[in-house]
Amino acid sequence: MDLDFKKGKGLVPAIIQDDRSDKVLMLGYMNREALEITKKSGKVTFYSRSQKKLWTKGETSGNYLHVREIREDCDADTLLIRALPDGPVCHTGDDTCFGDTNPEFARFLEELERIIADRKKNPQPASYTKALFEKGTAHIARKVGEEALEVVIEALGERPDLLKEEIADLLYHLLVLMADRQISLNDINLVLKNRHRA
Repeated sequence: MDLDFKKGKGLVPAIIQDDRSDKVLMLGYMNREALEITKKSGKVTFYSRSQKKLWTKGETSGNYLHVREIREDCDADTLLIRALPDGPVCHTGDDTCFGDTNPEFARFLEELERIIADRKKNPQPASYTKALFEKGTAHIARKVGEEALEVVIEALGERPDLLKEEIADLLYHLLVLMADRQISLNDINLVLKNRHRA
């Protein structure tokens, strides 16, 4: 990546796009240092033109932008950063700085995906997730099968609350299996999108 920082007097605009919904979340500016920090940390960091300093989006609100992809445009003077937000992006509390609403349903699944990945990387004592990873892929796959069967059983019954519980158990164990096999929610999202387009 050989960006032209001279054109913008040391800065380039960075368009932030939601990697899940494709909605444009915000526009910020980066200097070389902000871009390097963004690449290394995996969290979007900007250069504030008004305060003349670096700032990481979410450092006060907790609503970080987790980088999924960084691309430059054809003139090498603008960045497109696809990211996953932890929450609302705009300082007004809106999902985006353009008044758009992002779907809510997948946000906790993505947070849970990050928690599971962290448990895999940094095992916690007495953690059920840790125990699953330690027992290996075959055990995790069996648990997915067991939970899927329990979903089928409850689907044929008349207890919707229990069906919700079993579906939640199945989703959790599927996320553990995906983490074990290094498959992300975004990978599955892309498969579904490609099928929809076909």
